[in-house]
Amino acid sequence: MHIFTKIVMSGAIAAALFTGPGIGLLPAALAQEAAPGLPSRLQVVVSGHKLPADSYGFLVQEAQSGATVLDINSATPLNPASTMKLLTTLAALEQLGPAFNWHTDLYALGPVHDGTLAGDLLVRGGGDPYLLEDQVRNMLKALQRQGITRISGDLVLDTSYFDAGVTEDQLIDNQEDRAYNVLPNALMSNFQAVTFYFRPAADGKHVEVSADPALGNLQITNNLTLKNAPCDGYQRGIRFDDDAANPDAVVFSGAFPSQCREFALVRAVMTPERFFFGLFTRLWHELGGEFSGQLRQGTVPAAVEPVVQWSSPPLAEVIRSINKFSNNLMTRQTLLTLGAERFDVPATVDSGRDVVAEYLMMLGLDNSGLEVANGSGLSRDSRISAALMGRVLQHGYQSQYMAEFVASLPINGIDGTMRNRLRSERMRGAMHIKTGSLDAVSAVAGYVTAKSGKQYTVVGMLNHPLADRGPGVELMDALLTWVYEQ
Repeated sequence: MHIFTKIVMSGAIAAALFTGPGIGLLPAALAQEAAPGLPSRLQVVVSGHKLPADSYGFLVQEAQSGATVLDINSATPLNPASTMKLLTTLAALEQLGPAFNWHTDLYALGPVHDGTLAGDLLVRGGGDPYLLEDQVRNMLKALQRQGITRISGDLVLDTSYFDAGVTEDQLIDNQEDRAYNVLPNALMSNFQAVTFYFRPAADGKHVEVSADPALGNLQITNNLTLKNAPCDGYQRGIRFDDDAANPDAVVFSGAFPSQCREFALVRAVMTPERFFFGLFTRLWHELGGEFSGQLRQGTVPAAVEPVVQWSSPPLAEVIRSINKFSNNLMTRQTLLTLGAERFDVPATVDSGRDVVAEYLMMLGLDNSGLEVANGSGLSRDSRISAALMGRVLQHGYQSQYMAEFVASLPINGIDGTMRNRLRSERMRGAMHIKTGSLDAVSAVAGYVTAKSGKQYTVVGMLNHPLADRGPGVELMDALLTWVYEQ
């Protein structure tokens, strides 16, 4: 089982990695009346929660003909939350192709004799968003197949594929240890995330702490105590802190309930470079290799060829991970890759946004009011109208890569972020829908096969303080159910 499965497929841990925090968004609330033409199923929700008519936007169209079935405030730019990922991933599919691979290159900076590299090993990151623990392990096994089992020098990392400024973005909530807040890096590994497991020790007095992956340089200070209490409470009473004096150390404190059999907590640790160094050293030694060098930054010397060029899974597979589970970091890496491949390196967020703008221009789509921000939707600044999102979906339905694009979306009642929504036997599996949820934002966008057999593109967005507190899901599910009944 690879790390993506271990992390993403478990509900609470998936939420820690791939969903975001509350993001305040308070649009102007001018009128309490419902917008004209709102179907009665949606009207009940809007009236019941007193949602202003300017706080939502909907667009429903027949997928084949493009005929409009419902249009409410579709020209109004709203925050789409994670549904913005649809624009980023469709642009990537069509600009890079579904078989596109990211590459991580390994260079031997010295002669190799009798299994020993007499020099440094340099690793150049290529922005791979899917460089997970198992991928790194297999990459190192490929290096050993080239006859290298001992490295006498240092590990040198080249992260110049992305501009250094991409790691300086302001965090949403100043929670830098949260996995959803991890910023891009050209040599990002395992999402820079560690799952910590806590359980009562056999002596009944202490708390055992373990880490997955167990990084070679990660130091854990365990100041936890065990208390006789039920297994509940925020983070089960655990406090997580970085060690200000040691960049490789974390500190746990607090009182852990004795009635917890096991509790998991996902946190981002270290810097991307030190994380990769720790993962490398642990896996290299696990594979029987020898290395005792240090970590350094550098760039690839001229006229040196890689001894290993490691390829990521194809883009079509990667976007399934992005859209099914709403992975913010992978989306941001993809947007930067668009910029690098179109405008050369180092990639910047601006260059990625420029590619998206060019893409929409090529399609003849008006991008008025569009704010891509970082491409993932994890932003206070993201804006898109239901009209533009609808046109993107209409194009996606006609695209030569339609099958790959639609297959990347969550299926209601079956998988991804729609796994637990609209699960009734009559509707289950009828929708491929990307969801979006932030504080004051709820959204859906995708495709619905109605009970009549007709297929529709659907966009719904609500920007209101109640959006993420139940009414947003209620309204979006009412929209999807109404479309299904057509």
